[in-house]
Amino acid sequence: MTKNTVSHTNLLTSSASEVRAAIRGGSYQGHTAGLAAGKLQCNLAILPERFALDFLRFCQRNPKPCPLVGVSDSGNPKLPTLGRDIDIRTDVSKYRVFRDGQFSEEVTDISDHWTDDLVTVALGCSFTFENALLRNGVPVRHIETGKNVPMFRSNIDLVPAGKFSGKMVVTMRPIPEHQVAQAKEISSRFPQAHGAPIAVGDPAQIGIADLMRPDWGDAVEVRPGEVPVYWACGVTPQNVLLDADLPICITHAPGHMLIADVAEDAETTILTIT
Repeated sequence: MTKNTVSHTNLLTSSASEVRAAIRGGSYQGHTAGLAAGKLQCNLAILPERFALDFLRFCQRNPKPCPLVGVSDSGNPKLPTLGRDIDIRTDVSKYRVFRDGQFSEEVTDISDHWTDDLVTVALGCSFTFENALLRNGVPVRHIETGKNVPMFRSNIDLVPAGKFSGKMVVTMRPIPEHQVAQAKEISSRFPQAHGAPIAVGDPAQIGIADLMRPDWGDAVEVRPGEVPVYWACGVTPQNVLLDADLPICITHAPGHMLIADVAEDAETTILTIT
């Protein structure tokens, strides 16, 4: 039996729980940019418990790309500090599964992969502050054009912890030159969602060769009078986890975030680390 599908446009005015319900029911499998305005969106890293403490140390040492907003109990697919009914096995529109440091598959449900030693680490996402930019009249090109945000590998070193190390991934948004300072100030209010930009201007300064060839997401036009602005990105831990050669780890697919029930500017805290 074919499931009814809903479009990104159909979900623009839906609540966080309504978007998650559409994802859980299989009727929506697209990206989450621009959805559930005002709610925190989260990157995910799901990994075996024996590696979780080192990974949390890595996140603590690299808060710009890895801002911690929630951690599950071992083996528990719930994230009660982020939403009462969240089930991490079904509530993300697309997941990526890695085994022994290699990409294995992309799926829309990880119930068959779930084991009682897995820990979910939720990290803030820049999709969160985009709503604030839009409310203040700062354009966000990929949302305007219905695309996913462009993401790039950079040459910025991360602080290692245990098996985890690597380079930062960044997102890019073209901002009108006269609004760059405003975009910096607005995004700085959201440290749980990567905060202020890490660079502005020439992409070569952070190791990006061509803005029209992102490593993930979709290319967007930088128009005359606009400046490329770069923020730390939650895809960073995906690269780090891959390089760590773990027996299994599961992440969101780039641009397909977990949408929480907490406000985008809430002071979220880690309730339990086991």
